[in-house]
Amino acid sequence: MAGQCLTGSCFLAGVIFIGGLSASLPVLNLHAVVGVIFIHELEREDFKDTFPFSMDDHEEPSFDPPITFHANLLDHPDLPRWLRYIQRTPFDTGYLYGSATSKDVGKQTIEVMAYNRYTFETVRQTMEIRISSSPEGEMPYQADFLVKNWDVEEMLPKDAQESFQEAVDSMWEQEGLTVINITSALDRGGRVPLPIENRKEGVYVKVGSKDPFTTCLTEAKSPDNLYRCRLEQQPIITCYDSFSPRFQVDWCNLTLIDLTTINATEMVPVYGDGVLEEGTEFNPPDDAPDRMFFSDFLLTFLLPFLLGFLLFLILAYIMCCRREGVHKRDLSTSDIQMVHHHTIHDNTEELRQMAGTRDAPRPLSTLPMFNVRTGERTNPMQSKHYDSAQVPLILAQQ
Repeated sequence: MAGQCLTGSCFLAGVIFIGGLSASLPVLNLHAVVGVIFIHELEREDFKDTFPFSMDDHEEPSFDPPITFHANLLDHPDLPRWLRYIQRTPFDTGYLYGSATSKDVGKQTIEVMAYNRYTFETVRQTMEIRISSSPEGEMPYQADFLVKNWDVEEMLPKDAQESFQEAVDSMWEQEGLTVINITSALDRGGRVPLPIENRKEGVYVKVGSKDPFTTCLTEAKSPDNLYRCRLEQQPIITCYDSFSPRFQVDWCNLTLIDLTTINATEMVPVYGDGVLEEGTEFNPPDDAPDRMFFSDFLLTFLLPFLLGFLLFLILAYIMCCRREGVHKRDLSTSDIQMVHHHTIHDNTEELRQMAGTRDAPRPLSTLPMFNVRTGERTNPMQSKHYDSAQVPLILAQQ
């Protein structure tokens, strides 16, 4: 009927119209400290209730929609170089994490856009991160651990970090450790694990302290243990391994950094977030000398062309000039038939001569038993001294 529509059509049109709208959350103020890991959780529940369209308003049952996030620096296409984003699946919590440096001190505005993968709705939230220097300064003693049986998003929650710090406290024999940075092993050159159950990507956890390293930690970097690592064997540590069995630490990939013994001119092996620093891109020289490519052209184009042409000439000579069985004059059809007839006749005579000179008796199946013209029947076994080899295959006409 005119002016009316079905319930499903009107409902779908309303979904498309409302899905084009976008809601916004209040501005979120966050704080980050240089030299300390910064982690912010993007809770799906905070965004799910803010979408303009809600399935609870209609008769259909409610559901948990998949939500993905996209984060970037305001008025920029990507995040700042010290900040990273990860979300394993659209049904998991997203994380913004990273460790700011002294170059990032100030305020940075991050824009987060949440997407409902069912209705294609969006919710926008702005975050202002104020980055300040650490009042305690940089930690002079830093240890970088590789945990093989954990993924990076599993280490980002606060309770997982506290559990890891307790294990480090037992081996470092001091409290007040600071988690400086958490990095996925894939960002440090690791390989993607096989799709087998309980296989993890691995995560690097950098911990800093003001106290020097204990003997338990320095044993892992002894010459004997380094030799065992080259043999793909685990180092031997005399103290109790407080990480096992929950945290499987790869002691061959342990990195100990002592900033008190490093001179200002020495390079510190500090692992970043995998993004190039500003000004480190490749700059080609401006005064590059001119180069002639005519000889390269002759080598890559003319030489294969000459070889192909030579092969063509050889093949043409073989096909056209070396043919066999060509007579000086063309034979007519009658000549060809005569040659064919004489060939058959000569071959037949030759076979008869060969059959007449043999001594063995002929097979019974080849002996003449019935004359087609006369109707005479001949017994092939009528005489023991009968030379059947002298009887032609077809009796001559009488």
